[in-house]
Amino acid sequence: MSPAYDGRFAVVDKHENMHTRYYPCSACGAKLEYAPGQHALRCPYCGSENALEEAAPQQVEQALEELDYAAFLAQAAGDEPAIELQTVKCPGCGAASQLAAHITADRCPFCAVPLIASNAYAKRSLRPRAVAAFEVPEAAAREQFRSWIHGLWFAPNALKRAYRAASGLQGLYLPYWTYDSDTLTPYQGERGDHYYVTQSYEENGVRKTRQVQHTRWSAASGQVSLHFDDVLVPASQSLPREYLDKLEPWKLGALQPYREDYLAGFTVEAYQIGLADGFDGARARMEPQIRSAICRDIGGDVQRIHRMAPQYREISFKHILLPVWLSSYQYGGKTWRFLVNGQTGEVQGERPWSAWKITFAILAALLVLGALIYLSELQ
Repeated sequence: MSPAYDGRFAVVDKHENMHTRYYPCSACGAKLEYAPGQHALRCPYCGSENALEEAAPQQVEQALEELDYAAFLAQAAGDEPAIELQTVKCPGCGAASQLAAHITADRCPFCAVPLIASNAYAKRSLRPRAVAAFEVPEAAAREQFRSWIHGLWFAPNALKRAYRAASGLQGLYLPYWTYDSDTLTPYQGERGDHYYVTQSYEENGVRKTRQVQHTRWSAASGQVSLHFDDVLVPASQSLPREYLDKLEPWKLGALQPYREDYLAGFTVEAYQIGLADGFDGARARMEPQIRSAICRDIGGDVQRIHRMAPQYREISFKHILLPVWLSSYQYGGKTWRFLVNGQTGEVQGERPWSAWKITFAILAALLVLGALIYLSELQ
């Protein structure tokens, strides 16, 4: 009997049933959390640390191995391991967050709406192959966040208070797909070569000449081949794509085999964009580079592309988790989000404007202007 398939991943009963484990502190019994940059689990209360074993080279190699895209979609990889975690769908924004064991309540990291574990359901999904652990500690991320906030003019006080709040930043692992592909792209277009013609004209009674540019067009056709490696596509729909793109680059060379130790104390988002839809996003990222390669192949001063038909071959993929510090809060009936790359500290975010501060600034400027006019009239 073939495994059930929902368009995203294959699921069979023999997959391992994994739950987020509870890591007790050997000193005080509290729950240990992963310590960013320390490669250890640390107790947030007494400071005790449990160092994590380094992954063996063959484990790293296996974790970074690319999976065959076509074979996976054809269910030939139906025995790829899956995980089953308690998942809560946010009633506010619809994001699906995977809660750790022993967590009875939390807040949605994407819109700050409360989440109740009693509303959780078991969700089986493709287990990530690799994870990039947090390197930036929360204190450093908060400082980056603070610097960004204080550089904003006319920001509301709610935003200025966000980074000071105890829950102002939340560690989150976002799901991503990476794709490798060879491409062969036949094309038809035109090559434009500039040439110049001397033109005479008269200006203020004086006869002058100037060089006028023209373009000679000729038909062009051919094909270009490119290889793409680790094209990143977010498997999340919960955060604005423009901000996720600006968090790049990621240090993919730091990817480690997936292990739940790295997830201790953090929230993991369940992927919402499946493997096939993710490759549509990868094609969109490849196309500009293919167009640039075609233009170089055509040559000349300018180019026109009338037709291109990319063929994607030897496609492979990985499912990975990348670390983000996230803050979100409600202001003016809208959710605002602020992101810090958990590897590099890069900050991106949406920002509201305080109508009151802008109004007061305008009134103050008008008062100053009125005072200056009044003083000038007295002189």
